[in-house]
Amino acid sequence: MSIKKVAVIGAGTMGAGIAGQVANAGIEVWLLDLPGDDNVNALAERGLERLRDPNQPGLISKQAEDFIHLGNTRDDFDQLADCDWIAEAVVERLDIKQDLYQRLDAVCKADAIITSNTSTIPIRLLVEDMPLSFRQRFAITHFFNPVRFMRLLELVRGGDTDPAVIALLADFCEQQLGKGVVPCLDTPGFLGNRVGVFAIQCALHAAFDLGLTPLEADAIFGRPMGIPKTGVFGLYDLIGIDLMSDVVQSLVNILPASDAFHAEAAKIPLMTQMIANGQTGNKQGQGFYRDAESGREVLHLESAQYQDAPRLNLPLADRAERLGVGQLLDDDSLHGQFAWRILSRTLSYAASLIPEVGEDPLGIDDAMKLGYNWIKGPFELIDEIGVDYFIGRLEADAMPVPQFLAEAAGSSFYRVSDGSLQARQFGGSWHSIQRPEGVIRFSEKRQTMLPINSNASASCYDLDGIALVEFHSKANALDADSMQILADALDQVESDGMRGLIVHNDAQHFSCGVNLQAVRNFFRREDMDGLDRFLKDFQETVQRMENANFPVVAAPVGMSIGGGFEVVLHAKQVVCHANSVTGLVESLVGVVPGGGGCKETLYRWIELLQCGDDISEACWKAFMNLGYGKTASSPIIAKKQAMLRANDRVVINRDRILGEAIKAIDDPAGQLAFDRPALALPGRPVFEEMVKWLEESCARGMFMPHDVNVGTEMARIVTGGDVEPGTVCSEQNFYDAERRSFLDLVATAATRERINSMLDAGSPVRN
Repeated sequence: MSIKKVAVIGAGTMGAGIAGQVANAGIEVWLLDLPGDDNVNALAERGLERLRDPNQPGLISKQAEDFIHLGNTRDDFDQLADCDWIAEAVVERLDIKQDLYQRLDAVCKADAIITSNTSTIPIRLLVEDMPLSFRQRFAITHFFNPVRFMRLLELVRGGDTDPAVIALLADFCEQQLGKGVVPCLDTPGFLGNRVGVFAIQCALHAAFDLGLTPLEADAIFGRPMGIPKTGVFGLYDLIGIDLMSDVVQSLVNILPASDAFHAEAAKIPLMTQMIANGQTGNKQGQGFYRDAESGREVLHLESAQYQDAPRLNLPLADRAERLGVGQLLDDDSLHGQFAWRILSRTLSYAASLIPEVGEDPLGIDDAMKLGYNWIKGPFELIDEIGVDYFIGRLEADAMPVPQFLAEAAGSSFYRVSDGSLQARQFGGSWHSIQRPEGVIRFSEKRQTMLPINSNASASCYDLDGIALVEFHSKANALDADSMQILADALDQVESDGMRGLIVHNDAQHFSCGVNLQAVRNFFRREDMDGLDRFLKDFQETVQRMENANFPVVAAPVGMSIGGGFEVVLHAKQVVCHANSVTGLVESLVGVVPGGGGCKETLYRWIELLQCGDDISEACWKAFMNLGYGKTASSPIIAKKQAMLRANDRVVINRDRILGEAIKAIDDPAGQLAFDRPALALPGRPVFEEMVKWLEESCARGMFMPHDVNVGTEMARIVTGGDVEPGTVCSEQNFYDAERRSFLDLVATAATRERINSMLDAGSPVRN
């Protein structure tokens, strides 16, 4: 059996998200909800509108929407008769779910798979009144919100579920929906929410108890711990304070009285009042944070009044983000105490769940990385901290040491043995970590290897005869060290006869651009010659990528923007994730792309539009892309914006990107050479039109004065500027023009103000 037609019942946030991801995979899906009064499909239509949200689009392209059919459970229930999988995502009420299952059993074909998205009701209760034939094809598929972006799928089987059903669901959800499938036992809260909500509640109560501000708490309970920067208060606002409170209460209701979660679940009076006041977070425009005319504001937890929320720079947080979580534990300050309270309770809680939720740490660690975007799971964090150190700190604080943690004394939870990464099992044995065929996580593969070249910003590995370059600076920002490793890797492939080069990492984002701090250091020293040398070195390195006589593949995940995207632009093939965000955003900080980005944008529009001799239209397209700092939220959109080429590939499961990149190296036919001939540019007439458009747009209030200056430089690059029409420009001329414009802009006070604002306040000033 294969899954070719799907139905989702319940068009709320989760149901619509599931339907959207099925559509993203190119599979027909019906989205049903209760019939409305005036508009019979109003609820289903509302679900589709959620998927169209431009701030967090649930669909990777407009074309994906064509796979979604809307209906209601009165008029369209017969559509379920030939569905292969029906996913239930209705309200968390047992009676409503059970009534629905009776209807499904009467309509669906005998081998149709039925699943629930519940995380609060055990399978045994869901199907207790259903026949064995139904129970055998029933499971829980617990997705995480937003479904398109959150990688975790918790797959739960019941006592009667056919193993073949679980295998089919796991294969379909992993390969076609792009999920990291984590098998779970039917225990309360499964894995992700059981540990994740516990950690959030620990941070919340610790902040209130220790008197920290939301700014302080979020600065520590965030990137310094390898957790998303939203922190705890920002996350409450993002999810919704009322909704998050309901999640906490649902866990209180289903967890046994002896569970440590209850100690972190007490209601906080201020938050109860906030819910009553409608201060429920981002959806209402105010929660612990809000945006005001004067800028971002934060709630004072004692006065319950909003005040300015300046960007907080904590040296401890910066050290931990750069040097590791251990920095937090070596600090005796209030912030260090806050970090230890969270880590001690959360990590020991995770250890206490073994073997109740599974025999080894892999499931919990995967759930937290895939479902909560932690860089490392709880047991990986304990290994980083040191098992014996962690046990000693617990004992010094008279805290219990869970049995599974005690078993690891003098050792670790993960190890490398015989070239294989292994995980500890309850009872003391070890087993090798096995991923589905084709799944390669470089974060795991790297632990079994030594780099052949490395510095603070990047490393190069020999991946079975392929050079793999990994950026690993803060936000994977690119600097001279990053480009040195990339240049050395190109040398290595040439000299050693390796099969090719892959540029890839397993971080949240591929690269957020050139290191702005390094740029600021140049202009603070007035070392413009040094900045020029850096830009020239960057250009020469990416030009070597495009002209290499061997395969060069970029395999980006997350964001590839600015200079990071310029590296991607010069690979002869790109294998990217379906959620990859790409774009050249340099205009926002007052500069132009200086690593071949302007040049490459123009050439690609010429190719996409098939311009012929008159390239004016391509010049305008490139000018608009660059000037607005346009980004594409998916590779499908990126191809339409001339950001990716015809041979570039999209992979829906990011865990399969590296495997596909390796295949691309061994398939030279997939490589597309760069044809970058000299161009006859439109010159002065088009340049003047662009400058006039910028000035008129500024006069109408669309742009700020310095936007005109930046846009003028972009116009100069793509048209040739104040030159006669037909003036010929080579690829090298474009590179040189980019450097000149970049340096001219960095010399201005306005660009320096933007860069300073970006680095010091987190966003560029409008000037």
